[in-house]
Amino acid sequence: MSVFLDATILWIHLFSAVLFVGGSFFMWIVVVPASHLFAKDEAERTQIVGKIAKQFGRIVNPTLVVLALTGIYNATWYLKSTGGLLSSYAGNLLLVKVIMFITLIVLLYLHNTYFGRKIVKLAREGRLEELKALRRRSRVVSFANLGLMIAILIFAVLLQTAI
Repeated sequence: MSVFLDATILWIHLFSAVLFVGGSFFMWIVVVPASHLFAKDEAERTQIVGKIAKQFGRIVNPTLVVLALTGIYNATWYLKSTGGLLSSYAGNLLLVKVIMFITLIVLLYLHNTYFGRKIVKLAREGRLEELKALRRRSRVVSFANLGLMIAILIFAVLLQTAI
């Protein structure tokens, strides 16, 4: 039974990671560029992307909870075989991965609660110069988030090979 439970929780974890990371990259690679094709007005385009991002956020929040909970469960495998976070290479990888995940969560919520809402508000009010300046700062945080997602995936693979 334990092997079945472990495999099920691992599958749920991997599916959640695919949904979250894939969806995030889809937003940047497809939705944002495509928004230029169906709305020429910057304010309207921003409103549309904002609504799509809000809908994606409804999926992201529970997915992050699932990732955290299944990640904690899966971490117990590594902790049993390595003896702790600081006592082995695999433990160190896991510790760095956890720190990156926590940093990602903080940056995501900073980005969504501050930048996301303010960008939509500035677009609605037609304050396009302020919108452009804020969007430049927002992109830095967004790219940091995407970079952290890639790094976490790399560490997940390294962790699998370290055991």
